[in-house]
Amino acid sequence: MVLSQPTSQSFAQPFAQTPAPAPDASATDRMIFGRILALAAGDPVRSMTRALALTKVELAELAARHAPQFADTVAALADRTEFGEDAIEEADLRAFLVEHGADGTDEERWLAAILARRSLEPNHLWQDMGFHDRSELNAMFRRHFPALVAMNAGDMKWKKFFYRQLCEREGLVLCKSPNCEVCDDVEVCFGEEAGDPLSTLSRLARGG
Repeated sequence: MVLSQPTSQSFAQPFAQTPAPAPDASATDRMIFGRILALAAGDPVRSMTRALALTKVELAELAARHAPQFADTVAALADRTEFGEDAIEEADLRAFLVEHGADGTDEERWLAAILARRSLEPNHLWQDMGFHDRSELNAMFRRHFPALVAMNAGDMKWKKFFYRQLCEREGLVLCKSPNCEVCDDVEVCFGEEAGDPLSTLSRLARGG
């Protein structure tokens, strides 16, 4: 018996490509809210409600959905949830963020409150949110605030971007230069965010 030989055409058939799996949105939210609650739970000065500008009820729902490992910690919080505003612009920033949420979800409303509160802290925003690096912060924005990612196409530091937007809405001039290309402070707005500003602040406090 003569076995038929495979033709060259049979070898030329391409292998089927397996599409890359889509990002797991639920896993992203578990990362986002797990990091945030871990940061607030470890705050030695403020309660979680004060640190994140959310009520105990809101934190309980957030934990139940995305970070059940913190459910008992939230349940142990005092029922009193008065946390006010830490700065006069906080309400405006919260409203701006809600306006640019992707779907109007509870998660976006929670994040708007958290971002508005944590943006008042002195460090890089990714640090003040409890993330491991800026890429995790950007993953949060892509997931829940894609319109802001599009607006911040130049990748300006997020705190700078927020306050620039608020100032422009009020007709205020935030920048001394007409555009970024001719500004002496480009590094301040767009520079590297991998360092630890806490060490810098500590040195300044000691007069170093």
